[in-house]
Amino acid sequence: MKKKVSIEELATYISPTGKLSEIQAVQTQHRLHLAEFWGIHAGENILEIGCGQGDTTAILAYLTGNTGSVHAVDIASPDYGAPETLGEAIAKLQQSPIGKQITVSFDTDILASEVDFPENSFDTIVLSHSSWYVNSQETLLEMFTKLNKWGKRLVFAEWDTRVTESHQLPHFLAALLQAQYESFRQTTEANIRTLITPEDSLMLAEKAGWKITEEAVIPSKHLQDGGWEVDMTISDAPEIIDSLHSVPGKFKTLLASELNTLKTYHQRGSIQSMDTFAFIAVK
Repeated sequence: MKKKVSIEELATYISPTGKLSEIQAVQTQHRLHLAEFWGIHAGENILEIGCGQGDTTAILAYLTGNTGSVHAVDIASPDYGAPETLGEAIAKLQQSPIGKQITVSFDTDILASEVDFPENSFDTIVLSHSSWYVNSQETLLEMFTKLNKWGKRLVFAEWDTRVTESHQLPHFLAALLQAQYESFRQTTEANIRTLITPEDSLMLAEKAGWKITEEAVIPSKHLQDGGWEVDMTISDAPEIIDSLHSVPGKFKTLLASELNTLKTYHQRGSIQSMDTFAFIAVK
């Protein structure tokens, strides 16, 4: 009989303090829900694109077990991130009981010509809450196309822009604001650079040769990310908008109006995260 997943134990592998926190427990449970929908099972060889600090990596490693493996890659450097850097978080995860099946490559652009794997090297390729970091839809299409060679299955998750509750609107508006002004910035470390909708992700995956076999909306309004994005946007947006010298004044005024609306939502409180859209695709 398969051992029951211990959210408390897995969360401590990822937690910055090494101790269970409510925030980490909620984040870990969300990743487990995604992995259960994707059907991750023991013995799989998995490639994870955009691993960040390893929240999803830990779940994948646990479920694939001693007979499987997780190769996690991220375009960021190991010294990026807070409260722990990516390197610190992953190093701690690799020292945990599930760490021996995890390989991590930082500073890795999968679209670089020197990055390659043999055909069908991986049973499953995972993109979990990482598509909004790409610079454009064209970049995501290139990624999906290259991944089609490497893996047998593609599984995907990203925030669902089809807001169903008013308390999710601030999260959506913060994401929209970031995506709008990031369109005009040449260099950035922003969380959101391109707004990929569920319809966009399905279209791009199919255009790259993948066949969608299943879709789902995973409830995730309880996650803390919506509040974090709103706070960060309110803090960063005024200076960023002011720095957009080549942008028409009327558009900058529009961004400022959207920011004022976001501030009003923030003052009212009760911000919820958007739900998560997920799919499974095969060749």
